Amino acid sequence: MSRQKDTSSSDSEYHPMSPWRFRFIVFIILAAMAVLAGRIVYLQVVDHQFLKGQGDARTLRVETIDAHRGMITDRDGEPLAVSTPVVTLWANPQELPDDRATLTRLAKSLGDDPGDFINRVERYRKKSFMYLKRQVTPSPAQAVLDLGIAGVYGKHDYKRYYPTGEVTAQLLGVTNIDDKGQEGLELAYDDYLSGTPGKRRVLKDRKGRLVRDLHLIRDAEPGGDLQLTINLRLQYMAYRELKAAVREHHADAGTLVMIDAHNGEVLAMANAPSFNPNNRANLDPAGLRNRGVTDAFEPGSVMKPLAMCAGLSSGKFTPDTVIDTSPGWMVLDHKYTIKDSLDFGKLTMTGIITKSSNIGMTHMALALPDDAIWNMYSKMGLGQEPEDITFPGEASGSLPSPYHWSKAKRATLAYGYGLSASALQLAAAYTTITNDGRRVPATLFKRRSPVKGKQIVTPDVAHQVLKMMETVVEPGGSGYRAAVNGYRVAGKTGTVRKVGVEGYQRKAYRANFLGIAPASNPRIITMISIDNPKGKEFYGGQVSAPIFARVAGKALRLLDVPPDNPHDNAEATR
Repeated sequence: MSRQKDTSSSDSEYHPMSPWRFRFIVFIILAAMAVLAGRIVYLQVVDHQFLKGQGDARTLRVETIDAHRGMITDRDGEPLAVSTPVVTLWANPQELPDDRATLTRLAKSLGDDPGDFINRVERYRKKSFMYLKRQVTPSPAQAVLDLGIAGVYGKHDYKRYYPTGEVTAQLLGVTNIDDKGQEGLELAYDDYLSGTPGKRRVLKDRKGRLVRDLHLIRDAEPGGDLQLTINLRLQYMAYRELKAAVREHHADAGTLVMIDAHNGEVLAMANAPSFNPNNRANLDPAGLRNRGVTDAFEPGSVMKPLAMCAGLSSGKFTPDTVIDTSPGWMVLDHKYTIKDSLDFGKLTMTGIITKSSNIGMTHMALALPDDAIWNMYSKMGLGQEPEDITFPGEASGSLPSPYHWSKAKRATLAYGYGLSASALQLAAAYTTITNDGRRVPATLFKRRSPVKGKQIVTPDVAHQVLKMMETVVEPGGSGYRAAVNGYRVAGKTGTVRKVGVEGYQRKAYRANFLGIAPASNPRIITMISIDNPKGKEFYGGQVSAPIFARVAGKALRLLDVPPDNPHDNAEATR
């Protein structure tokens, strides 16, 4: 009993806190309170901007003001590419409601499948951002925002729209969903067309809703505008005729380039097949190429008038010089056979162009210095990058070096084989013929001042070659189907075998025609190339020349060019 009593007395014994420990704890508490009070006084009296800044950081925002992309127009100011206001709808998945009924209502307003939409929201639940739908027109977007669903927001944006659709698609190119150039002029001049975004300071509530627009920090600067040399009416007409011809002849593709004969301004540049830049759901990549600039090909007999410039400039030949082309074929370098379609016998130099005689051109080429024709082509800009054209993927073509050439290589160069050029390069080269011997570079932008051009041949030679080319379109010439009622026309046909894996193909051709009108005072130069026509007709005079007749006739009337062949008008009225 006594032992139990002692234990109980020991457990109830009291041990008071030592005075120094008590005083230390009280000191720590008082010191902490003093620091806290001092900090409160400091923030409220001395550094009162700190709390204001912290509050502003949670309510003030700096927002970006989108700058719209510059407009692209034709030569008369008609819009070809414009930026239209749209709304990008986005959400904060963490703020979106959990109930499926609200999410289903949101999905239906967006035009989405409710099940797929809800699953996507759940995948993003731990994130603070997700796109709902981009580039929505303002009215449908506002209908979504008017639902008042928490976590759903809208951002003003711009979307590129192309009023002319497929007619100018390859020339203009396209932008991506972020309004950045991806193809064509949109890519080449992206920095110029893109604007500089602005900034503004706004006040928002805790849910991110705009309370008040406070002030502008920097205004948005819109992108620069591009004015092209394209005539929209001519472009529509050229594309329509080209597209119809490609379909009629079951061709793989076609291109048409029309330029001003005096200043080199591109009036029309059409390609087929094309695509709708406003709806790229089923886009065929083959339709993206601006073939008039990016595709280089062997021109064939289209080159003969340009080679003739070298012959006439040498002083060894005149338009009336006679060459015997019999028997219609010849062998060079013991293995290379050159042929004409017929045995034309004796032909003048003019007749060689009229009948498109390879044998006649060969005789002329072999009578000239080895590099004479090469030098002429080079001065005309062939084998070189276009001077006044900046375009993604532009072709410089090829013009092989003339050193150590065989007779066969010199001959083929004279009738358009062994080199390559784009349709635009060929059209520009022919400004030498239409400009009194001065070559003018082609351009897609209106010239601010007249361009004289570089003198390549004498005016007499240019006029003689132009007159030779007129015979091609007259009855009996290879390009008679290019004739335009009421106007004198000069032109040159060209039919080229395409190159395959094993060399030149037997049944695959490129049908070319280059036309100039009116011949008395040239206004337009038009180069047409149809790639691999598969119908019964495949010659340039059969396939491409008729396109020129339809396009040039309408173009001359649209440009108010007076007729220069009264005889045709008289015949037409009988």
